[in-house]
Amino acid sequence: MKLSVWAILVACACLLAGCRAGTNTTTAIPEQTPFGALQVWCFQAGKADAFLFWNEAGAVLLDTGESGFGKTILEKLAELGIRRLDYLIVTHFDKDHVGGAKKILSEIQVGTVLQSNSPKSGAEAYEKYLSTLASKGIEPVTVREKMEFRLGEATFTVDPPAAERYAEDASNNSSLILTVAQGDTRILFCGDAEDLRLAEFLQDEPGRFDLVKLPHHGQYQATLEALLAQTLPAYAVITSSEEEREDEQTMALLAKYGVKALLTREHPIWITCTSDGLSAEMISE
Repeated sequence: MKLSVWAILVACACLLAGCRAGTNTTTAIPEQTPFGALQVWCFQAGKADAFLFWNEAGAVLLDTGESGFGKTILEKLAELGIRRLDYLIVTHFDKDHVGGAKKILSEIQVGTVLQSNSPKSGAEAYEKYLSTLASKGIEPVTVREKMEFRLGEATFTVDPPAAERYAEDASNNSSLILTVAQGDTRILFCGDAEDLRLAEFLQDEPGRFDLVKLPHHGQYQATLEALLAQTLPAYAVITSSEEEREDEQTMALLAKYGVKALLTREHPIWITCTSDGLSAEMISE
């Protein structure tokens, strides 16, 4: 796999560049970005997850941050000219992943909603998500078998939990795990998967990835070393905050494997993924 890292000034210039009209969206694509490339915006959402994927074919949102963060996501969509989400994927129903979904579903067209199989009945963010789906007439798809969809040249694979319920950390271990591949370039998003769920995923020997979004905001857990040893990423994204930082053991493990850590608590992260490599930089907004 070929990796290339663009200088931060180039990345910033790209964000301000011109656009190409998309098929399903009117999406701002930097002129320097190869046509067909998949771009990923990792939001600076505190200790919460929100990721936007887009190319000339459409857009996908993975998780929505906490309640109130939906407004920030919508502002980024407007900035990029994205008027429709082809998919909204909710990895699991903790408030730091589903909290912004009400706002998103209320104010932008969403084609398909994919969700985890572990409901959190009575939780405020989850109940607001359900009521908004109902008001919009959207029937979410609960993912119980591995599924794939394409966005232009990119293939998204959604890997569901094997169990309907876990005795330990039921919500986190129910996380959907997302693999995105474009040619030989592969990126992995682990939700908040904890040891049971990670071990389950690694049993299938998923292979190498260029970039991995570490689970559970950089919290150290025993299976992290196996994850890094199998996937051997060049980059790891961690969604943490100044108040609740990633664990030092996790950072030491990344250093051991020579993985460059990209921390959303410092800056949002912009990734460009092509068939033969990726660039990943933290961007000062």
